[in-house]
Amino acid sequence: MSGISDPQPIEESRTSNETDIVYVGYRRRGRSIVEKQPGQEQLTPDRSLELANHSPSGFSWGYNGSGPAQLALALLLDYTGDEEVALAEYMGFKTEAVSQLECTEPDGCWRLTGHEIDAALREAVDEPVAPSVN
Repeated sequence: MSGISDPQPIEESRTSNETDIVYVGYRRRGRSIVEKQPGQEQLTPDRSLELANHSPSGFSWGYNGSGPAQLALALLLDYTGDEEVALAEYMGFKTEAVSQLECTEPDGCWRLTGHEIDAALREAVDEPVAPSVN
């Protein structure tokens, strides 16, 4: 991921109850559904499509493609509430997290916690930057 210069404002922008957020994904009748819990609020691609149009047909996961890219952007946009962070980090987040999601739980869904998203964003900050070639 491209890295965030200062991750502190992201964490300060979330309230304490938002750290208990869990995103749950599953398939129903061939359609990918992602819910934000608690509350079972359904996450849609609409807001993320305004920033980058990878998959107008919806979300997907478990591989590196357009559906997972749209999901990664939507997750980061929803979780951080910050368009700049979401746009800067979503492609790396897709590779590191969304492409790895599998519906392996006994109930046939995946779960991604706010703590796991925070960890992925912190890991991006700690990634070494490739040396420039002069």
